[in-house]
Amino acid sequence: MTKVLIVVDMQNDFIDGSLGTKEAQGIVNAAAEEIVKDYDLIIATRDTHGENYLDTNEGKHLPFVHCVKDTDGWQIAPVIEEALNKKENVEILDKPTFGSNQLVHILKEHDKEKPIGSITLIGLCTDICVVTNALLVKTAFPEIPISVVGSCCAGVTPESHEAALLTMKMCQIEVI
Repeated sequence: MTKVLIVVDMQNDFIDGSLGTKEAQGIVNAAAEEIVKDYDLIIATRDTHGENYLDTNEGKHLPFVHCVKDTDGWQIAPVIEEALNKKENVEILDKPTFGSNQLVHILKEHDKEKPIGSITLIGLCTDICVVTNALLVKTAFPEIPISVVGSCCAGVTPESHEAALLTMKMCQIEVI
């Protein structure tokens, strides 16, 4: 059975860039350590926006330009990139919004080839993109054990991080 790790949006803008926090900076090394563990498949997502971000629906509600494609802020953090480069089966997925239906599609294709036994999520921001993708994955794979490593995630605030972890717990996603 395939053990999958989903690394959500571990990008410079969410760590020490336009939307960075000290909590996000504090989980980078733990996330890198999780990446090099025994996973058969790793899918890393990148929040990806265009120059017109502020004109989008998301931009109107979160008016902070971030993760514009091909900018430094859009890049995966160097420590995370280094950890990903140590692994063989890594896929990078650019996503234009919080949750990714394409992520679910990729997982379904892998599940056809070799059944998925477990899915673990880590990344940023717990209360936006991690929870959204965790719930999409749980909906698509209700019988597969899904977990999130709380110490490898950070939210916009510590309070919203905890609220997102509680939401995932309530939806039968194990918080470890």
